[in-house]
Amino acid sequence: MYKNLKILAVITTLAMVFVQIGGALVTKTGSADGCGQSWPLCHGRIIPSEWPIETIIELAHRGVSGIAIILVGVLSFMALKLMAHKKETKFLVGLSIAFIIIQALLGAAAVMWGQNDFVLAAHFGISLISFASVFLLTLLVFEVDQKFEAQTLVIGPYLRYHTIFLTIYIYLVVYSGALVRHTDSSLACLSWPHCSPGKLWADTFYEWVQMGHRVLAGVIIIWIFIIMLHVLNHYSNYRVLKYGWIIAFVLVLLQATTGMLSVFTLVNIFIALLHALFITLLFGLLCYFILLLYRSR
Repeated sequence: MYKNLKILAVITTLAMVFVQIGGALVTKTGSADGCGQSWPLCHGRIIPSEWPIETIIELAHRGVSGIAIILVGVLSFMALKLMAHKKETKFLVGLSIAFIIIQALLGAAAVMWGQNDFVLAAHFGISLISFASVFLLTLLVFEVDQKFEAQTLVIGPYLRYHTIFLTIYIYLVVYSGALVRHTDSSLACLSWPHCSPGKLWADTFYEWVQMGHRVLAGVIIIWIFIIMLHVLNHYSNYRVLKYGWIIAFVLVLLQATTGMLSVFTLVNIFIALLHALFITLLFGLLCYFILLLYRSR
C-alpha cells in the first residue's frame, strides 16, 4: 500500500515539474494566446481546426496541468487516508490543493481576460509554492513506513534565520525574474555582467528590470555560499544539512550559469527551460530546510 503511495507521489512531483517547465515554455515561445481567449476550449472548440506550434504548446501545457490537478487530488486523498497520523499531512495537503487551484485559475484568467505583466509574473511564484508543497508532501510519504526518516536536528538561530530570510528573498528574486520574461526584458541587455559594451548600467525601464534582476540574483549566490560554509563548519555531522546546502550551492551556480548563457545565446529555449528548472528545484530544497527547522529542537 505504501509502495503505491510512494509511486503516485513521485509521479505527481514529476508532473508538477513539467507544469513548471511547460509554463516557462509557453511564456518563452509567446504561446499564451495559442488558443485565443478561450478556456477551457481552444478558439471556441474542443478540437481546434488549425494546429500552429503555439496552439500545440498551449494545449500541451493545459493537458499536463489538468493531469497534475487530478494527481494532486488523488495523492491528497490517499495521504489523508494513510498518513493522517503525521502532523504535517493536513497542512501540506491543504497547501497543495489550494495553490494548484489558484495556479490554474490565474492561468485561465490570463487567457480569458488578460493580465498586466506584474500579475503574470506573480503566476510563476504561485506555481513555485504549488510545486514545493507537493514536493514536501512526497518527502512526507517516503517517511510514512519509517524506512526514511530525517533525523531530529538541533539548529541554532544563525542558520534558522538565514534559511527563513533567504527563502523569502529568493521568492522575491523569482518574481523579478518572471517580470523580466513578461515585460520582454530578456534581451534588453546583450552583455554580461554589464548591460552592453561600453555601458555599465541601465537607462531604459527594460534595462533596469534586467540589471536589477542580475544584482538581486548575485546576492543569492553570495548568501548561499556563506550559509554553506557555516553549515560545513558547524553542522558537518548532519548529512542532510551538509549535502543539502552543497546541492543548494550547485543549483544556484547552475541557475546563474543558465541566466548568463540565456543572454549570450539570445534566450535559447532549452537553456531558458533549464533556468526555470534549477530555480524550481532550489526553492523546493529550501522549503525542505524550512520543514527541518520546524521539526528541529
